[in-house]
Amino acid sequence: MNVLIIEDEPRAAKELKNMIQQIDDTIQVAGILESVEQAKEWFANNAQPDLILSDIQLADGLSFEIYSQVQVTSAVIFCTAFDEYLMHAFETNAVSYLLKPITIEKLEKALEKYENMKASFAAPLPNNLQTLLQMIKPAHKTALLVNEKEKIIPVQVKDIACIYLDNTILQIITLQNKKYFITATMDETERLLDPSIFYRANRQYLINKAAIANAERFFARKLVVKLLVPTEEQIVISKAKAGDFLQWLEG
Repeated sequence: MNVLIIEDEPRAAKELKNMIQQIDDTIQVAGILESVEQAKEWFANNAQPDLILSDIQLADGLSFEIYSQVQVTSAVIFCTAFDEYLMHAFETNAVSYLLKPITIEKLEKALEKYENMKASFAAPLPNNLQTLLQMIKPAHKTALLVNEKEKIIPVQVKDIACIYLDNTILQIITLQNKKYFITATMDETERLLDPSIFYRANRQYLINKAAIANAERFFARKLVVKLLVPTEEQIVISKAKAGDFLQWLEG
């Protein structure tokens, strides 16, 4: 049996691999992947594994993005800390889960469950699982709440030009050039927004496609993005991200 591990914490991935080999030393670990993008590339160039052990929160997003974009014929055991309702949902939809922290006993039981049901994974993921994944995947926000003195104000996402990180302070700048402060982190805020509309230009800026005036070529194949509103600093897209940014901007 071939097992693929999708886990962005190296220590957790190593522990999973060691436990698998303790349970059954004939099991082959096909690979250890750390991100959504790495997983999509791996599936494009490799045969499907028999089983996937998949974390949910990865460095560049939720692992559900992998299964919504790649036709997976493998069984999936999610490594998760979701609440009891979702755990029961996984069980009734014939997909096991491992509740962190993972023990060798939990893993062995999950592998036994897979052996008992593996014949049902000879075809693409069933509709009921796809429905479950869609249910669990968080909806993108249409508004962000900000505090202004004693008031709580909903700022419509469509009106946000960019989100700017100034040291540790996160600031919303609207298309009307109004500014609001929010207490969430940049990573937390990015996960709330539709990636087809908002792009993480760099560590400091998350920008709305509708707010982009133009992009100019810059030194060493970088890009400088100009918005319809003034910004505190130049918005520079690195050489490594320039191609991806232009594809996003076009599409």
